[in-house]
Amino acid sequence: MTTHPTYDQLSDLPAYVEQPVPMPFEDINGHLNVRHYIGIASEGLDESLVEVGIPQMWPLTHGHACFTAEHHVTYLNELRTGDTMSARVRLLGRSERAAHVLIYLLDETHQQVACVVEEIFLHIDLETRRTAPWPEEVASKLDARIAEHEALPFPADTSGSLALR
Repeated sequence: MTTHPTYDQLSDLPAYVEQPVPMPFEDINGHLNVRHYIGIASEGLDESLVEVGIPQMWPLTHGHACFTAEHHVTYLNELRTGDTMSARVRLLGRSERAAHVLIYLLDETHQQVACVVEEIFLHIDLETRRTAPWPEEVASKLDARIAEHEALPFPADTSGSLALR
């Protein structure tokens, strides 16, 4: 059984895309529609990657990009219209051309973990549209952030269905 970290454990990580759940994101069940969880998690990951040398305009400024290869999504609690949400990012590891991450969507209003998005993403050279080794500066910053996150005082429980190759 996977044990996810608590809200209190995750709240010390930097918050990304902190915002209220907008009414257009609501579905007929009165909560955040499933299609928006991955989008919000993706935006949070994008914001966090700026700190490791991957600007949001990377495709236009450097000809590089990050493409998602796989996701595993676990829904734990509802996010409802008006609830404030945020994304917290934990980098787990990287290979020469890929990285593994957990993105936690937090319900700030009720102080609980709403969703966990596990992802493998790839470094892409946009000229060839193929995977490529991480640029050295980015690789070293990714390694430093991974080491920082390995030292967190709670386990990084994953789905077991995704892994770096």
